[in-house]
Amino acid sequence: MARARVIAAGETNVGKKRAHNEDNYAIDDEDHLYVVADGMGGHASGEVASQMAIDTLREFFRATAADPEATWPYKMDKARGYEENRLITSVKLANLRIFEAAQRDPKLRGMGTTLVGVVVVDDGVLIAHVGDSRAYRLRGDKLEQLTEDHSLLNDYIKMKRLSEEEIANFPHKNVIVRALGMKESVKVDTTLDKPQPGDIYVICTDGLCGPASDEEIREIVLAEGKDIKGACAKLIERANDNGGPDNVTVVLAKVVGTG
Repeated sequence: MARARVIAAGETNVGKKRAHNEDNYAIDDEDHLYVVADGMGGHASGEVASQMAIDTLREFFRATAADPEATWPYKMDKARGYEENRLITSVKLANLRIFEAAQRDPKLRGMGTTLVGVVVVDDGVLIAHVGDSRAYRLRGDKLEQLTEDHSLLNDYIKMKRLSEEEIANFPHKNVIVRALGMKESVKVDTTLDKPQPGDIYVICTDGLCGPASDEEIREIVLAEGKDIKGACAKLIERANDNGGPDNVTVVLAKVVGTG
């Protein structure tokens, strides 16, 4: 399968209720890498964590592209392919750097970040994630969530202990059970998706998919599909119209062909 050709756009916004923006994102067309990170920790340390995550992924991808024989900080998992190992290793390295920085500097203690990293490879689109930022795929008029939230709410939903009303009123929606920087090591979830021309990958923080429903996201991306930069702006506008309780970040990557 030839590598999909992708065009991408992204935007971030502080939202309506926060004093500063702790989200970060990257569009790296050279390495076919698209990343969104939602930092936490307050006093700007969340912003430090999300930027460290973005920088580490880009740096690792650049280094391993330039020198495929470069020594990796973690052993490869032989059950996974080269590109999946490469993506997982970059996320694990980001986790370790954030964790160690927080241990060294009291001002950064407790910082962390979610992360969704998407890389276009020869046999598809690889997605790695930690936390409750999300990746969706719009194919035709159907929007499908490709990641599973690492959140307390999602854990309760999986245990089928909540009614629809209880889900809507759940008091700890912002509690995540996995993030970069929380521990010295981290489990990274991965998905390999098989893209088709016209697919649009929506990569976002919960500042978008919290205030805006999946149906609102679907309708906006569908309506603005030919203008992905405009779609990013409209999605952020909708999240802010719906209260804008958090920083809002979205990257859209549209498959325009193969080879």
